[in-house]
Amino acid sequence: MTRFLHLLGRSTAAHPWRTFAAWLVIAAATVATAGAFGGTPQDDFDIDGAPAQVGVEQLRESFPASATAGSSAQTVVHDPGGEAVGEGVLDGLARSLGEVDHVTSVSPPRWSDDRDTAILTVVLDVPVTDPDLAGGAGLASLESAVADVAEVADGGLQVEFGGELPNTAVGEIQGTGELIGVTVALILMTLVLGTIVAAGLPLVVAMVGVGVSAMGVTLLAAATSVSTTAPTVAMMVGLGVGIDYALLLVTRHQEFLRAGVPVVEAAARSTVTAGRSVVFASAIVLVSLMGLRLAGLPIYSSYGFATGIAVVSVAAAALTLVPAACGLLGRRMLPRRERLGLPPRRQRPARDPWTARWAATVARRPLAWTLVTVTLLLTLAAPTLAMRTWPRDVSNNPTEDTTRQAYDIIAAEYGAGANAPLTVVVDREAVGDRGVSRVAEQLGEAEDVVAVSEPVVSPGGEVAVLEVQPAFGPSDARTPELLEQLRADLDGVAISGNTALQSDIAVLLADRMWLVVACVVAVSVLLLAAMFRSVLVPLKAAALNMLSIGAAYGVVVAVFQWGWGTDLVGLDHAMPVSSWLPILMFAILFGLSMDYEVFLLSRIREDWLHTRDARGSVVRGVAGTGRVISTAAAVMVAVFFGFATESDLIVRQLGLGMAVAVLLDATVVRLVLVPATMTMLGHRNWWLPAWLDRLLPTIEAEVATTWTPPERDAQANREPSPAALG
Repeated sequence: MTRFLHLLGRSTAAHPWRTFAAWLVIAAATVATAGAFGGTPQDDFDIDGAPAQVGVEQLRESFPASATAGSSAQTVVHDPGGEAVGEGVLDGLARSLGEVDHVTSVSPPRWSDDRDTAILTVVLDVPVTDPDLAGGAGLASLESAVADVAEVADGGLQVEFGGELPNTAVGEIQGTGELIGVTVALILMTLVLGTIVAAGLPLVVAMVGVGVSAMGVTLLAAATSVSTTAPTVAMMVGLGVGIDYALLLVTRHQEFLRAGVPVVEAAARSTVTAGRSVVFASAIVLVSLMGLRLAGLPIYSSYGFATGIAVVSVAAAALTLVPAACGLLGRRMLPRRERLGLPPRRQRPARDPWTARWAATVARRPLAWTLVTVTLLLTLAAPTLAMRTWPRDVSNNPTEDTTRQAYDIIAAEYGAGANAPLTVVVDREAVGDRGVSRVAEQLGEAEDVVAVSEPVVSPGGEVAVLEVQPAFGPSDARTPELLEQLRADLDGVAISGNTALQSDIAVLLADRMWLVVACVVAVSVLLLAAMFRSVLVPLKAAALNMLSIGAAYGVVVAVFQWGWGTDLVGLDHAMPVSSWLPILMFAILFGLSMDYEVFLLSRIREDWLHTRDARGSVVRGVAGTGRVISTAAAVMVAVFFGFATESDLIVRQLGLGMAVAVLLDATVVRLVLVPATMTMLGHRNWWLPAWLDRLLPTIEAEVATTWTPPERDAQANREPSPAALG
């Protein structure tokens, strides 16, 4: 790997225009291929083995042309003044909606008690995952049909859309928060690197990688179901890690230039040293993301695949475009005063950098610092014990969204449970009409059930379907309990519908959480053990990562579920944590945290191998990487906070949680816990049993940080010397 990375860095730096041309060809090819064969992201919630899935399959077989087999939408017509809605208006609406493509029928209106609100249920012959309905196209068609009805436009009536189809419409990414985050990132990198040229390079490289990966995700959507929010998550992670990877390479390149290494060789050596960290950091991120497949939910795997494409793309861009640009720009990668050999504007007394002084302070009292920081992280993580999850709830949508307004109107006029109906499927062939009536009686007598509809018999008479309205909304803590009780009381009856399916998803993801955690941690520990030839270092890294992730969970629970900071994140009420969040956030954050661990430990190990000074290598390692890790983390935090302003709840919670986790990881963990624990362990950090040393592959090598002039090293103009390669 060392020789390959050195050759890659030197060849791209020596021939930058060839590298740029190659990436231009790659970008053009991916755009053309995605345009010709790409697909559209769509949510597919089929879950093999889920109790609700049994009812879904029965409905698809027995009602092949109904809403139970295809999809449906609710058209909510409301008079804000409290006047009764005219039946003529509803007739015009029904006719207009019936002319929309894929609409098979429009139900008679369901009136509220005061008749100022009516609900028309639109039945379609295709599921919401159909490409004709994806991306909000289905909702747009319904809105267009309503706009054509003059009575609605002139009558002052409010028409909103809810139900299955509108709830899957993709919200547009606003991008304002992300733009602010990227701007902040550029300012931070300019201050640290000292030149706008060096600061802009990581940003450009990350954007190139993310752009290419977006085409890859489009192609992935043609081959399998990709969640509608997966591309946004992939963009968020890709942009963050892409800037980090490129920033690490640029910073190391500047170090070699300041040491007197020629431009091309400096690019090659930075590709070896920092590039090795990028390779293994991205490998651990990929391992973590592939752990999402163990969650048992097909659509959940799409997050891992989409984000994995983004990570591979930005890592490849960093390893090739950064040395190419460094070779082209030459010494312009350094601040102007350094290039001209001018002294600093302000002469400061010679002293160690603040990171070195800080690491030395921590090393003097490592146990005390460890106890304080562990206590802090455990305190932040404490709310995690009270975490309650629920996949999706329209009540969490922005108040201006049509689905949220429909939800609020229905809850006010028909009761909160009208937004959380349960579909009960009875095998009529097995129990007969008397059995169906008995099930209806049991449902009507059940506690927390407000209403039970008349049974609807399938055309072939195989099943009968009843709709049950609970006394509370879908995300209420009592909903899963009611569902579990009804399933226990009604043997041989399938309870389905969106609410039941969402509850089954929450249970499935909660059960699989520890399997994902165990597998991701085990594989990551093995990779770190092979890279750093140590047992304690990877185990310690895994434990510290778990602490920072747990603290981030706690902050998310406190802000969203307890409502301590809902105003800060633009929400109007507290809500459960999305069921999608815990596993997804763990998989992404564990990999990202390992990025910083690899960056820091690589430098500490380099120093340890040269000096065998256990305590001094920790101090010098933190001193050498503290600034770049802090800058990289600040950049990533700014980017993630930008995504926390989006309207989609999953993206919002994920953005906040990841920003908090990275902030804690780069400060509390990397600047305090890592130097404190490694100081206490001393030389035992690098202990590895002989038998394990023989089993693990050797995947590390060193590159000298000093430059040997050509007249003192005959090999300098050809191949790097063995000493230079370690």
